[in-house]
Amino acid sequence: MRHVAGILAITVLVAVLSAPGLRSQTKQPVAPIFKVDPFWPKWLPNRWSMQQVTGIGIDPQDDHIWFINRAAAANPDEIGGDLNKIDCCVRGPEIIELDQQGNVVHAWGGPGYIPEWPTALQTVIADSKGFIWVSGTAAQDSILKFTKDGVLVWDFGHRPPKDNPAFKENNQMTDYFVSKGRFQLDEVANEIYIINQRRVVIYDLTTGAFKRGWGGHGMPLSEITNDPLPTYKWTGRPPPDEKNLVPDLHFVEISKDRKVYIGERGQNRIEVFSTDGRFLQEFYVSPNTPSQRAEDCGGLYHPKFPPCGTTYKLALSRDPQQKYAYVADGTNDKVWILDRQSGGTIGSFGRNGTYAGQFHWINAIAMDSRGNLYTGEVEENKRIQKFVPVTAR
Repeated sequence: MRHVAGILAITVLVAVLSAPGLRSQTKQPVAPIFKVDPFWPKWLPNRWSMQQVTGIGIDPQDDHIWFINRAAAANPDEIGGDLNKIDCCVRGPEIIELDQQGNVVHAWGGPGYIPEWPTALQTVIADSKGFIWVSGTAAQDSILKFTKDGVLVWDFGHRPPKDNPAFKENNQMTDYFVSKGRFQLDEVANEIYIINQRRVVIYDLTTGAFKRGWGGHGMPLSEITNDPLPTYKWTGRPPPDEKNLVPDLHFVEISKDRKVYIGERGQNRIEVFSTDGRFLQEFYVSPNTPSQRAEDCGGLYHPKFPPCGTTYKLALSRDPQQKYAYVADGTNDKVWILDRQSGGTIGSFGRNGTYAGQFHWINAIAMDSRGNLYTGEVEENKRIQKFVPVTAR
């Protein structure tokens, strides 16, 4: 009888451990772990100064890292060598390519490089055919396509009328509009996705012709309001619900399973759509942080109020299922690690600071095919960092 009782006890124990609730607990995603490589990249050559890294793109052909070295806010001591006044640095090119070891391979661009050179650089993307796409957010900036050695081959255009004080942009315009600086390429469908105001608009990658667009929760362009969205007083809770996409929209990414991710810094939110604009899901990132539409939120150099909002940039993991989404949060100075399918936050790394592995206004993030993460910072830190995975993904 004692033997039978033991068998029954083991059977009950196995049954309990196999119960649906406990089984699901053992399958909770475990966040990957990264460590910073403090010696990457190598110093830039020719006394070039490192400036604001607003965008990072990974070359699918060779895993090289392209980054924006935006010099619009260079301090005098960072470019004093231009006038040979100090033994330091000079203004370097604004588009730089690094190999995996951190050596400069190509470098070009900057004010006056071409007449159409963007004045508010934001995005750089390397496509699978060997071209480099660069854009800025100023009204007369656009999306430009270059060869790797910096020869302009195509200008997207769609600039608004120049020096026209009567021009007023709205969310229904598709012929021309102001900010084209945050975009993504969909080479599968030969399309360009651009986030602008409270919408995403899609254009032909070859001709630049408008194809379609939508707003928050998949609403048609015609239904997007052009009235100001309400602000709110932050009380330690998430922002109030809003059906529209809430500016500033900070990223658009497309996953392998053809989902479109739109980041709303004004709402601490990511909305997910199909490529034809059907709303799929939404999730929040550090929702109790003041979003950008909260009252008393500042900008890059605001003298009184801190920055707000959490969804600055997104990098999707490179495993076949793209299990993880990495969100750069320039307000909390963290990288949040999300389970991509559920949108749940499963981990984070980083904190405010100037040491290796810390962040001060992180504004860019990208992952190469080997699982290395690259981050870029603006304001005063002005650097690119490399984080190497130390656990299996």
